[in-house]
Formats: sequence, C-alpha cells, structure tokens
Amino acid sequence: MKNSFNFDHLNFSGLIDDETEFIPLMTSEDEENMNSEETPDELPILPLKNTVLFPGVVIPITVGRDKSIKLIQDANKGDKTIGVVSQLDDKIEDPVFEQMNKVGTVARILKMFRMPDGNTTVIIQGKKRFQIIELTATEPYHKAKVEDYEVGEVPTDQAFTALIDSIKDMSFRIIDNSPNLPSEASFAIKNIESPSFLINFIASNMNATVAQKQQILSEKDTKERALLLLTHLSKDLQMLELKNDIQSKVKTDIDKQQKEYFLHQQMKMIQEELGGNPQEQEIAEYKKRALKKKWTKEVKERFEKELNKLQRMNSSSAEYSVQINYIETLLDLPWSEYTKDKFDLKKAQKVLDRDHFGLKEVKKRIIEHLAVLKLKGDMKSPILCLYGPPGVGKTSLGRSIAEALGRKYVRMSLGGLRDEAELRGHRKTYIGAMPGRILQSLKKSKTSNPVFVLDEIDKLGSDHHGDPSSAMLEVLDPEQNSTFYDNFIEMDYDLSKILFIATANSLSTIQPALRDRMEIIEINGYTVEEKVEIAKKHLIPTLLESHGIKKTDVVISKEIIEKVCEEYTRESGVRGLEKKLASIVRYAAKSIALEEDYNPKISVADLQSILGPGHSKDKYQGNDVAGVVTGLAWTSVGGDILFIETSLSKGKGKFTLTGNLGNVMKESATLALEYLKAHSEALGLDAEVFENWNVHLHVPEGATPKDGPSAGISMMTALASAFTQRKVKRNLAMTGEITLRGRVLPVGGIKEKILAAKRADIKEIILSIDNKKDIDEIDAAYLKGLKFHYVTEMIEVIDLALLKTKVDNPIKIS
Repeated sequence: MKNSFNFDHLNFSGLIDDETEFIPLMTSEDEENMNSEETPDELPILPLKNTVLFPGVVIPITVGRDKSIKLIQDANKGDKTIGVVSQLDDKIEDPVFEQMNKVGTVARILKMFRMPDGNTTVIIQGKKRFQIIELTATEPYHKAKVEDYEVGEVPTDQAFTALIDSIKDMSFRIIDNSPNLPSEASFAIKNIESPSFLINFIASNMNATVAQKQQILSEKDTKERALLLLTHLSKDLQMLELKNDIQSKVKTDIDKQQKEYFLHQQMKMIQEELGGNPQEQEIAEYKKRALKKKWTKEVKERFEKELNKLQRMNSSSAEYSVQINYIETLLDLPWSEYTKDKFDLKKAQKVLDRDHFGLKEVKKRIIEHLAVLKLKGDMKSPILCLYGPPGVGKTSLGRSIAEALGRKYVRMSLGGLRDEAELRGHRKTYIGAMPGRILQSLKKSKTSNPVFVLDEIDKLGSDHHGDPSSAMLEVLDPEQNSTFYDNFIEMDYDLSKILFIATANSLSTIQPALRDRMEIIEINGYTVEEKVEIAKKHLIPTLLESHGIKKTDVVISKEIIEKVCEEYTRESGVRGLEKKLASIVRYAAKSIALEEDYNPKISVADLQSILGPGHSKDKYQGNDVAGVVTGLAWTSVGGDILFIETSLSKGKGKFTLTGNLGNVMKESATLALEYLKAHSEALGLDAEVFENWNVHLHVPEGATPKDGPSAGISMMTALASAFTQRKVKRNLAMTGEITLRGRVLPVGGIKEKILAAKRADIKEIILSIDNKKDIDEIDAAYLKGLKFHYVTEMIEVIDLALLKTKVDNPIKIS
C-alpha cells in the first residue's frame, strides 16, 4: 500500500535563487492577499493528467506535450499567470474542452527548468479557484473565458475548530505510522495557521485519486470540504494501521525466509564447486529442447516467460514442481508437428479389404471420405461416427484407416467418462494437475494429425463435475477445434488436422448437438456366412499365432464354425465367436502340452465336449395354437425373434399385459385391442365378445426388458387370431408400428431383423410399405429364401397373416 501522504515534491527548507524565494507555507494574511487578487477574464488553460492544484499549494509539474510547453514558455515570458485544470481521463493525450474539469485553480509560475530528456519542469503556486465559462481558443493551446468560483466563508464556530483539530490529529497519526514520510511533514502541518489552507495543503498531498481531489476542490462550503477530507483520512489511517499490524505478524516469517535464502546461496556455491547447479543444468536442457520445437510466436513467448519464472523460483518451493510439470508438458506436446499423408486410395481399399470382411457400404463411404480429404487438403470435413452393435469391427476400422493414411493411431475410450476435466484438463494451480486426455494422447502419439478414435462416445456420462459430451462439441466441430482450449496449458491448441472417428452402439444416448456434428455410418451385423469367412480369414489365424499353435495342430471346418455361430453365439458381431474359437484352440494347446492323444480335426462330438451343449436356435414354433405370432425385434447385440402369446378366459373384458414391457409397448397393445373392437365386423365378431372375455397378452423371457413400437402389428395379429381362433400362416414373421387409424408405420433395424428371421427359418415377412427402401439397400444374398409383404393398413396384415381355417379344438367365442 502507498503512504497516505506524498510529500516528495516539497522542499521544507525553501527554494531560493536570484529571482524567486518561496516557502510552501503561508499565513492568513498571505491567503487574504491572494484571494483579493483579481482573476483575469481570459486565461491559458493547462490540463494536468494526474494532479489537482489547490490554492496556496506549491507543486512541481513536468510538461511534455507540445501545446503545454508552448503555453508555459509564453506565460513565463508574460505575467506568469495560467489556469490549471485536471483531466477527466488521464489516458487522453490531447484532451478537448469536454474532457476537462470546469473548476480549476489560477496558478503563478515560480520557476521553470529545462530537463535533459527534453521535457520542461515548472514550479507553480495555486492562487484562487476559477470556473471556465467557455473555450475561446484551441491553438496554439487552450484559452478560456473564466470567472471567480464563489466559495463560502470560513466558519469560526467551535464545531468547525474541533473538525480542523481532528484533521490535524489524524494527519499526525498517519505520519507517525508511516516510516517513509519525512519528519518535516508534521512540522509543516503544525505551522499552518489558515484552516482553508490546511485543508488545501493536506488534500493536495494525500494519496487519493484525481476524482477525489477534484471533489474537494469543487466543494464550495468549507465545512463540507473539511468533512470530505476527514472521511478520506480516516479510511487511510485504518488501512495503514491494518498494514502495520500485518507486517508485524509476518516479520518472523520473513526472517526465516532470509535465513533459508542464505543457506540456499551457500548450497548453490557448493554445488558449483562440485560441477554445477542441477537447476541451471535442467533449465539449459529445456532451452536446448525448445530450439527444436516448431511452435508459434504465442507459444514461444509463453514458454520463455514460464522458463524465466522457473529460474527465479526456489527449487524447494511447492510451486517449483508444478512449474517443471507445465514446462515439460509444453515441450512434450507436438506443436505443429505432422506426419505426411499417403492418399493412395487403392492401397487404402486393399488395407480395408485385408482387415475387414464384408462391410461394403462402410468401406465405400470411408474411401469417399478419404477422397474428399485428398482433394481439399485439410481436415474440415464431417466427423465420422461408426454406429452399430458390439463386435462388428468399428474400432479396428479406425486402425486400418490410420495404416492406410500412414498416420499414427490414437484410441481414447470415453465409456463412463463423467468429469469434463478429463477432456479439458485441470488448472495447473491444482495439486497433481495435468492436461486433458486429448492432449495427453497427442503427446504420446508425438504428432498433431493422428487418426483419433473416440471409442464408445454414446457412453459419456455427466455429473456435478460437468458434462463431457458438451466439452466434446468443441472437439468435434471443424469450425471450432482449431482453437481447442485446455485448462492446463491455458492456450489454444489446433486439433483441426486430426481425423476424428467416433464409435457408438446406440445413437439415442448421444446428445443431439453432438450427434449433429457427426456423419453417422451404420455398420450392421454379420450373416452366418460372413462370420464363417471372418473366422477363416482373420480370427483363427490370429488365435493360432497368439497361442503358439501350427495350422496342422487344430483344424476347424466350415461346418464346425457354422455350428458355433448358430448354437453357441447370439450376436451381430464376432467377439463372442472369437471367444468360443479361442476355447477350441486352447483345447488343442492343452492336449499338445500334456502330450495327450487328440484328433486335430474338430468334430461335433469334440465341440460338445469343449463348449458344452449349445443353445437351440430361435426356431419358428408352428401355428397349431391360436394367438401366437412371431415378431421381429432389434436389440443392442443385433436382431432377434419375439413371440407374442395371447390367451382368452371367461370374464368381464379385463386386459392383462406381462413380460416386462415398456410404456410404448403397452400402448401398442392397447391400440391393437381398440382397433379390433372398432373393426369387429370385418373379423366376423360380435362386439359384445370383448366384454365377456378376459385377454392376457404375454411376451416370453420376462426377465428381459422390452420396449418400442415395432411389435404393434404382431400384437394386433395375435389378438385377432385369439378372438377368431384362426390359424396364423406358417413360417411368417412381422414388424411394424400401428396407429389408432389403422395405419402401419415403418420401423428401424431392418437388416438385423432380417438376419434374425433367416436364423429362425422364417420364410415370409410382413413390413410397412415405407420399409421397402430399407430392403432395397440390403445385399440380395441376405434376402435369399425370404418373401416380403408390404402393407399400409392393419386390416391387410390380418388378411395376409390369418388363414381361413381354425385351429384344432377352438374355443367357442360368443
């Protein structure tokens, strides 16, 4: 904190030369003579940046502006009288009339000096206050028409006398508490007789803002001026006493630090005798590494600033290790370091075909993406999001793309990430702070343009530490990620050259704004035929190599692979298949290691011995019972068939739903029943039957939660079959959403559902007419042996699905 008074410009012994002698104090008689002097009608106006001149006070000022120098020179040659005002804003170099205070002080030039630096210093004494009426000239300097600033009489009552005494006492206390103030200050204040000059003298020398001093100068009432001054002095005294109290408390700590400083200096000299200071050697190493970096001017300046800060630090302080960590991070990050791309699209195609079987549309889209990058020459293109069930090769596609481009490969798993600081880093002031995982990954890859796979982006979480998916918005936006801000390095980092590839199992859990920034490429599940080829070309050779077994030690035929796919795995991908095949290979490895006799060619009997009994395939269960319909469902691991079972019992029209159904599925069942009630005549039913029979609709595997609208037409068909007791067409499955008006709406996951239908030996499938486009996009090989019926109305479903013949031993519905 500054001293509460500033007497640096005063010479209490006086200033005497050949022409002028003055002492900065005056008597009441001097003040009376000064106030009686006549104020000129027009004055040259000298604006001061950071000073307010009070009547009677002598101050030195330094002028450097051309206008001000000219004004001083002209006035010094003339009557030495000028008008002094303060500026409203001290940053303005050449203020206009509106930027000056209108109340100022008439001043007389006592002495002028020419300084070596070209500036002019003058000593001036304030005379009396004036007020500017209007500006009369601006060149070569400001001139203005002025008038006396009328002020009130000085009170003589006891209250005012007490107020002046309080000001003096407080001034003495401030001087006593400030060791830097000269002892002459108290002497000067004691010898001031005039109350108004005392106010001016103290107000001029106190450390206050120009605005605060101007307020005191502009106040006409002398008592109010004294009160304003006393208020300011009171605040200054409180701050000064608080400062002294704090200084006395920390004195012991400072002495301790000085002792430590001397000890460190001795240690430094000993280290130099032994071969050099480790800290200086470390800093020299950092400077050497910095010469090889390709960073921008901003990063270079920041590094040098932080390195200089490190040099000034004590190596035993807590902040030293934090600073070391920060500087090493700046050096380790690959600023502007890029690998050269190899845009050989034919090679890229070969690499993708070598590593992944099938996925024609996905590979085609990736090649198109790479072609655009080749032509554009930058990375400002949509971020790819590979979306599909687990085990279909989403993550490994990213590795193949990196190999095809000749780039480094970086994978970051986002599953379960809940803290935004994991991505953006922590402030370096925190203990154990480090950069976010994005910059940490780049540091490991040693390049700023890798292929960066953001795995499981749909599994980002959020809690009270922030929302990581919102932080990902900047990362995955080509317009923003060139200035990605990490909290640890506290600078922008360019991520725009990175080829980001995200993977997800479900789109529903991805934040909409984040999903909008990515181009979704759907990867569907594999057929059994594709799984067999993947196992033969990729899985088995890899497993044999990883288990140290030759090709002749275990032979797994195509038929065995098919059996494993159909009876031991229920998935869209091949991860489960790989585990089962690994069990077979381990069986061979164990037999070889124990030198047991075994048949290298795996048979069905061996398969059951190794893997145990397989589960039965999802088979169509026949149409002998009324009210049972096969539906098609989509799950996170691919397609599946779903049986809708309906039974009737005598009652009062109660409708029961079981099977762990979600709200949407329950609503579909209610819609189906209401539709049948409304169209009972078309089914040949009496409307009263719905009031005389209780309906129970069940979806098996009750432990598994089920939801979604796609079972709507299956439920409606099952209810229609139960009420009419008509058989459902053999080997038929269906999927579609229903409406209260009788419309059949399209649903998703068609390819997975078709594959599930083929596994269950379904021959015919009923779909919405709007799903025809999805069927047209599926490879014809997947559709072999299937017949499709496209419908628009629910009544069409009943006509297609229900036979005219009734089941054996039908219930008599009446």
